Amino acid sequence: MKSSPANRSRDIERQAGYLCPEHCAPPPPRTHSADDMWFIKDGCGIVCGVITWLLVFYAEFVVVFVMLLPAKNVVYSLINGAIFNGLAFLALASHFRAMCTDPGAVPKGNATKEFIESLQLKPGQVVYKCPKCCSIKPDRAHHCSVCKRCIKKMDHHCPWVNNCVGENNQKYFVLFTMYIALISLHALLMVALHFVFCFEEDWAKCSSFSPPATVILLILLCFEGLLFLIFTAVMFGTQIHSICNDETGIEQLKKEERRWAKKSKWMNMKVVFGHPFSLAWLSPFATPDHGKANLYQYVVSPHRKPRHVLLVASLRSSRVTPPSESNTDVQITAGPTALL
Repeated sequence: MKSSPANRSRDIERQAGYLCPEHCAPPPPRTHSADDMWFIKDGCGIVCGVITWLLVFYAEFVVVFVMLLPAKNVVYSLINGAIFNGLAFLALASHFRAMCTDPGAVPKGNATKEFIESLQLKPGQVVYKCPKCCSIKPDRAHHCSVCKRCIKKMDHHCPWVNNCVGENNQKYFVLFTMYIALISLHALLMVALHFVFCFEEDWAKCSSFSPPATVILLILLCFEGLLFLIFTAVMFGTQIHSICNDETGIEQLKKEERRWAKKSKWMNMKVVFGHPFSLAWLSPFATPDHGKANLYQYVVSPHRKPRHVLLVASLRSSRVTPPSESNTDVQITAGPTALL
């Protein structure tokens, strides 16, 4: 005999033990300070990060030892050497900060009864629980399968920085793409000038390497510079566009309905790079100050709920609507009681 929808709901209600906060393992005790380095142990990401550094070091080698040191114009060599090495240093520093900064991970296993009660939910308010990492998710947070954590304002996971791009490290990722694009453009300009100089002079005098080796090294640098210039320039423009529109890459991809207050483009830039505007915006060593911006809420109103949330639990009756997928978030709606 086919069961009625009401019976199916009651069956799910009896089997919905994973909704109870006591089934979530408490978060492990923190034995380190908040300034500890964040690092994702992902093989693909580590390889991509190492390749990034090696490619920058290769560009450094060709620019310094093939083009600048053999040049007869000392002023030209000093100026271009200082500019290129300065930008390369800022690029690597930005890469390191983007890779080793917590992108905004939600505390793992914080879906405990004590934490939920501390939110002081009012009737009709809801919170979202990630079934993968057993965390209460703030608004605009998404789960990363590589980092195995929910990330606040997650834009995407980038293997080239072996990390997610989120609320805490988006500035460093944007700076990384900008500085890589600048050193790529600078390297291409110097290669073009070097080719012109070598065509006019003797190839044996324009480099300390043999002519064939010089040509091969310069051609490889051209390919590298052109490839990285296009890739990072497009990524930089995409990131700035997303920041100005206050919409992450995941939100654009999923076409999520805007549930947050709309701010001006300049204010959105300040939220990412810090308050107020200063040269610190260009420094990977300056941690952005978000000011008084109230970025994310754990508690949201039911009329602002995302459409993709399919599992609904009421604190009043503990009734559950079955989801169509096993990995969807759990929506917990506040009622007059404090039990899930």
